[in-house]
Amino acid sequence: MTDIKTVGFIGLGNMGVPMAANIRRGGYEVVGFDLDPARAKAFAQEHNARATDQLAELGRACDAIVTMLPTGREVRDALFNMQGGALAANLRPGAFIIDMSSADPVGTRELGKDVAARKLVLVDAPVSGGVPRAKDGSLAIMIGGDADAVAAVKPVLACMGNKLFEVGSLGCGHAMKCLNNFLAAASFAAASEAMTVGRKFGLDPAVLADVVNVSTGRSFVSENLLKQHVLSGVFGTGFALGLLAKDVRIAADLADQIGVDAPVGRLISGMWADARDALGGEQDHTRAVIHWEKRALPSAAE
Repeated sequence: MTDIKTVGFIGLGNMGVPMAANIRRGGYEVVGFDLDPARAKAFAQEHNARATDQLAELGRACDAIVTMLPTGREVRDALFNMQGGALAANLRPGAFIIDMSSADPVGTRELGKDVAARKLVLVDAPVSGGVPRAKDGSLAIMIGGDADAVAAVKPVLACMGNKLFEVGSLGCGHAMKCLNNFLAAASFAAASEAMTVGRKFGLDPAVLADVVNVSTGRSFVSENLLKQHVLSGVFGTGFALGLLAKDVRIAADLADQIGVDAPVGRLISGMWADARDALGGEQDHTRAVIHWEKRALPSAAE
C-alpha cells in the first residue's frame, strides 16, 4: 500500500472545505477538486493548497483521494465515469480512496470490488457532527474496511475527527452512518409530534422541551434542536432536509436488502420523503416540523 503524503479532496462544500483544511493543517499536501472550479481555487488560495479541474492530474498527484459527495453514485462517477474515467485510470496501484460520503452500504461493497480490480484500496469513513465539528476537527468518523487499509488512512482521518470508530469490514461505516441518522430522524419526528400534540392541548412547547430535557424523553434532538432551531424559528443547523431523507431511505433500503422487516424504518423514511417533497430538499431539515404540523392540524393551517 502507498504511503500517504498528498491527499486529493473531491467535494468542497460546507463540510468538505473545513475537512480538507484540517488535512492540510495536519501536514499533508492537499489538492482540491470540485464541480465548481472556483470553489477549488478559492480553497487552495485560502489554505495554501493546490486545485485542479482535471481528474487525471488529481490521480497522478495523489496517494489518497477523499470523497465528500452526496451519494455513492457520485463517488462511482468521479472514479470511473467523469472525464472518461481519468481518476481511477491515473491513480497508482495501492492508492487509497476514502469515501466519507453517506452512501448505500451494499453499493459500497460493490464499488470495493471494482476498485480492487484496479489495484486500488477503498475505505468507507462517513462522519457525524455537522459543520461546527468539521471546522474544529472533532467529527465522529465511522470506518469500514480491511484492517491494514484502515490503519494506513487513520492518520489522515485523525486530522478531521477525534472520535474514530473502526466498525467492521468495507461498507460497515456507511451502514453505521445511515442507522445513526435513522435514529436521529426518528427522534426528531417523535419530538415534533409530541410538540404538536402538546401545543394543541395547551402546553407551552418551550416548557415541554425543558421538562423532556430533565426526563426520560431527552435526546440530542430535544437538547440541541427544539428550542435552538425549531421554537426560535432559526432552522439553521446546516443539514439539508434532502440529505437526511436520503440517509433514512438508505437505512430502510438496507433492511430490505438483507431481509429484515423494519416497519419503523419504512414509516420514518416515508415521513422525511414527504417533508422533502413538500418543502424542498435544500431546506434545513428542522423545517420538516412545519410540514408535519400542517398535516396534523389542517384546520389550523387554513
